[in-house]
Amino acid sequence: MGRESVLVTGAAGLVGNAVRVMLEKAGRQTVAIDRVGTAIDGREVIECDVTDIHGLHNIARRNDIAGIIHCGAFSGPMVAADSPAQMVQVNIVGTANILELARIIRGPRVVFCSSTSAYGPTPPGPVPEDVALKPSTVYGASKAASEHLVRSYAEQHGVDGVSLRLSWVFGPRRTTACAIRMMITDALEGRPTRLPFGRDFPRQYIHIDDAVQALITALDKPHLPRSTYTVTGGTWMTLGEIAAVVRKVMPSADIEVAEGPDPVDDRQERFDISAAERDLGYRPAVSLEDGIRSYRDWLQARSAKPARL
Repeated sequence: MGRESVLVTGAAGLVGNAVRVMLEKAGRQTVAIDRVGTAIDGREVIECDVTDIHGLHNIARRNDIAGIIHCGAFSGPMVAADSPAQMVQVNIVGTANILELARIIRGPRVVFCSSTSAYGPTPPGPVPEDVALKPSTVYGASKAASEHLVRSYAEQHGVDGVSLRLSWVFGPRRTTACAIRMMITDALEGRPTRLPFGRDFPRQYIHIDDAVQALITALDKPHLPRSTYTVTGGTWMTLGEIAAVVRKVMPSADIEVAEGPDPVDDRQERFDISAAERDLGYRPAVSLEDGIRSYRDWLQARSAKPARL
């Protein structure tokens, strides 16, 4: 039996990979799994789908699991939107499998990577965690349902679990739909960006580094008084205002943002992150401007082609 490990699900994804990297940089052992086995920057990711309960238990038998950060899921309402039954199977049943694993092996804290999509449209802010959840997508409903499972497994079976509702995560390695990525990529490639909506539509981003730090802190902090925490980057800005920050970082960016709401996103008021500040010591460390700069640098390096001899 090896030394104690943190099981990281969804380790090939944006958040899961970053969690695994930050843990290992701190000298901690991880067991990284995803539905497709791969290697990222030389780090092995074991093939194991969260819907495969036997595979999960087989991994637990071979490793001393001391904690679980559960990032494995369809990540965002735009992913698998045409496969709602599969969304339920992966996001809800997959979470139940992780909680059942924790119940059987006894002891590990489970940190569930939830989403502010669980709220749906919100009342006026600042919005605390305890408002009624009214998710408008199956994705948001899957996160809300999984939070209830985390809470009920704690109440009925003593599983130590906590859910973190992350807002829109951005930064290096994000390749799925993202307005900031589109603005940066267009500017790097000399294209204009024309958003048909959003000048007055707010969005709350969080840099990947801040999201990961919050998840790991939630894993390590003893005796958390709450079962859910909202974690954002601390800003509440319209897409028009965000475009202005991109133009500040990249003066050549040609961005125009039309008025109107995002047709596939909820309007959400500023989230109250004071509970995470109080109980987790969480404070965003990466400003939106610095985060955009780091994302630009990563996208620029990723698109750079080796010079021909």
